[in-house]
Order: sequence, then C-alpha cells, then structure tokens
Amino acid sequence: MYRWETTAALTTQRVIGIVRATEADAARRTAQAFLDAGLHTLEVTLTTPGALGIIEALAAGTPPHIVVGAGTVLDAADAQAAVRAGARFLVAPNVRADVIRAGHRHGVPVLPGAGTVTEVMEALELGADAVKIFPAASLTPDWVRAVLAAVPYAPLVPTGGVTPDSAPQWIAAGAVACGVGAALTTGGPAQAAARVHALLQALT
Repeated sequence: MYRWETTAALTTQRVIGIVRATEADAARRTAQAFLDAGLHTLEVTLTTPGALGIIEALAAGTPPHIVVGAGTVLDAADAQAAVRAGARFLVAPNVRADVIRAGHRHGVPVLPGAGTVTEVMEALELGADAVKIFPAASLTPDWVRAVLAAVPYAPLVPTGGVTPDSAPQWIAAGAVACGVGAALTTGGPAQAAARVHALLQALT
C-alpha cells in the first residue's frame, strides 16, 4: 500500500483507536476489543510495555484493511523499530524532522504533534501526511475551524482529551479524524467495544 493510500485509510472511519496500557496483556485485550467492535485503525503507543511485539502480532494476524501504527514515536530510532515491527503509520507528540524523514524513507505516513498554528505549518512544510493536534484538551473545535479558515488544506487529527461525545464536534469543525484513547478504554475491553461501536455509528 502506498503512503497516500495508508493516509486515506486512516481517515476512512475518522477514528484512530489509541492502545495505551501499563502492561502488555491489557494492551492486547484493548486492541482486540477495538477490532471486535469494527474499528480498522489502531495506534499502539511505544510507552506500552511490549509495544513492538504487539504491533508485530497485530500486523501479522489481521487482514490488510486493518491499519496498525505506532504512537509516541520520539526519534528516528523509534520510527525505524516501529516500521520493522510492521507499523503502517507513525504518530509523534511533537514535530521532529528526523521522525518524518525516517517514516517516509520506509514509505509510511507520519502524523507529528502540534499545538499551535506555527507548529502545524512547520509540520506541513516538513512533509507531514497529517497533523496530530495535541493536546486537544487544551483547545476547542473552534480552534480547528479558525486554523482551517487560514490553512484549508491542513489535515488535522485532534488527539489527547477527545471523547466519544466530543469527537463528532471535532469532525464537524473540519478535522479529518480523531485519536481517541482513554475515553474509550476506561472500564475494560467490553466497555471499550461498546463505546467504539457507538462512536462509529455516530460518525457514520
């Protein structure tokens, strides 16, 4: 799959499910709950114990329409390790040219994190495939509207504090997708699956 095709796949459902846990088994259960609920795009954060092994297992054990990526990619070494494990996209909390270059060198899209208009523009100028708006909890959907009024071509992905209730508001403001983690997973896999299903229905 070409980089642009993967980028398009990231925004098809308009939700990227973020898998973050303090132990690997919990992360695996969360990932499976997301998949069982019909979510096609998962980000496994590299802060999760055994993250690379989880990415490798998901990449090898799921059909091609499931897009598994790595989050909290902090440098080029992280990027290379994640791609080798099978990550098909990379997400960073900040703007790092070396992460973008490393991802593109391996043909995968990169979503660096930005919290200001200056950072959004820097990310785009460095070739970001989309821009993670982070932390979204400190901003509003109106902020996204204002940015897109000036930079209408910017593909923005609010993340960090987005909830199932607020995600439709971010999408309505012009975001191409939302990254949602803790707000989906609190309470365990069964609750996560139910929330994912409801959110996908709300965004259909």
